[in-house]
Formats: sequence, structure tokens, C-alpha cells
Amino acid sequence: MGADALEMIAERFRALGEPNRLRLLIALEQGEQCVGDLVNSTALSQANVSRHLGALVQSGILSRRKAGLQVFYRVADPGIFEMCDHVCGSLSKRLAAQAGVMPGANA
Repeated sequence: MGADALEMIAERFRALGEPNRLRLLIALEQGEQCVGDLVNSTALSQANVSRHLGALVQSGILSRRKAGLQVFYRVADPGIFEMCDHVCGSLSKRLAAQAGVMPGANA
């Protein structure tokens, strides 16, 4: 793999390394939304949402379109959710092991 490809991969992981960006991705899993809707669903400030959306667009995870005065965001790479599911599943097992609980068991 070339240096350019590795840099793109690293940029994608850096973009996902911020909890508020993950909140935005979870909100956008339901479909395209405008900034105001994302502010309401995440309880983040508009400035914070806009900043994080910019980073996610820059990394290629999200795309945007303008309709009049509103800007709508959507997930450009749906494969991102498969990767997140894999990571979350792995972490659930790890947390369960640390707590001494088997995954799927009722505590």
C-alpha cells in the first residue's frame, strides 16, 4: 500500500477518533439531515456540529448538499457502519470479559 493510501486511512481513523463525531454518525445513520436537526439530536452547539461535520466531510465519510439556505449531510461511505459494528462488537466482548460477564448473559 502506498504512502498516499496510508495517509488517507490514517485521516479516516483520526476523523472517527472524536466522540462527538461518532454521535453525529449515529444520528446520520437514519438518513440525511440538516445542521439544525443534528444540533437537536446531539445536543451539541451549532458551531461544534458544523466543525465536526467539516472534518467528517474532509475525510470522505460524509457528503453535503445545499438546498436554499440549508445544508444537508449524509453518510457518503455506508461501509463506515460495518467498521463501527465490528469495533463495537469487539469492545463489548472486551468490556464483558473485564467485568467477568459473558456476552449475552443477563446480569
